[in-house]
Amino acid sequence: MSGFSVGNAPKQTGKLAVVTGGNSGIGFFTGLGLARTGAKVILACRDVKKGTGAAAAINKEVPGGRVTFEQLDLASLQSVRDFAGRLKARAGSLDILINNAGLMALPKRQVTADGFEMQLGVNFLGHFALTALLLPVLMKAPSPRVVQLSSIAHRQGKINFADLQYAQGYKPWKVYNQSKLAMLMFALELQRRSDSGGWGLTSVAAHPGIAKTELVANGPGERGPMGLALKLFGGLITHSAAAGALPTLLAATSTQVTPGGYYGPLGFMEFKGPPGVAKISPQALDLQAAARLWETAALLTGPGLGIGER
Repeated sequence: MSGFSVGNAPKQTGKLAVVTGGNSGIGFFTGLGLARTGAKVILACRDVKKGTGAAAAINKEVPGGRVTFEQLDLASLQSVRDFAGRLKARAGSLDILINNAGLMALPKRQVTADGFEMQLGVNFLGHFALTALLLPVLMKAPSPRVVQLSSIAHRQGKINFADLQYAQGYKPWKVYNQSKLAMLMFALELQRRSDSGGWGLTSVAAHPGIAKTELVANGPGERGPMGLALKLFGGLITHSAAAGALPTLLAATSTQVTPGGYYGPLGFMEFKGPPGVAKISPQALDLQAAARLWETAALLTGPGLGIGER
């Protein structure tokens, strides 16, 4: 694992990978990195123009690249179902699922097409439903792997079961922290259920540290406190989107990954640096809360999506 880079990542020739939110930032460089390992990659994105453009850019960069675009809007369970249906119809198996897409600290509370608070709905519930629907094709692969994108923000997260959707007292960062804690808990619980059910699935999580992407501009805004901090201290605490994608690529491809592991930058406070094993905060290890979160997500996302029984 020491010295991991795209250049020395294990070859993924013949494998099929799905990367949500692969049109820009961490997702784009994850797709690019996987293409360089020889994988076939589907960029699953909401924006058709950006998604097709990203796929074309990667194929131009990687000789013989086999990257395609499929529309997926994680703010709509119907879109998730449609995407999963198309994938199951065209692919016999799926080797790697990278649940990367996300929103950060939206200033005002918004809701998805299904009435979920937007950050919880896109970052967690949409990905929970997607994973559930794709589980049959994942389990047809020889060694399937699912990677959830969490964040160092999970450290401040708390699952607010009393008001999971924050209908009252919406706070942008508190809600974002909750969604990223949920993603990490989901990764750990998915591995536990795979182990107990004998699925042969490897579930891991990763975070990019603080990478220069469009998350700030699309969320809290560049004129807010976060944007100001990045302008003042960006060189000290941030790294590029390409560097931020390395923990995800390590989690998705390395033979040294531990099932149920968590990976991120190894520098100060895990803000930036080479990829390696990241720290999991205690609240993410709460087994009762993880089981409750799982069952709640299964109920919210609809009949038939309660993947696996423990």
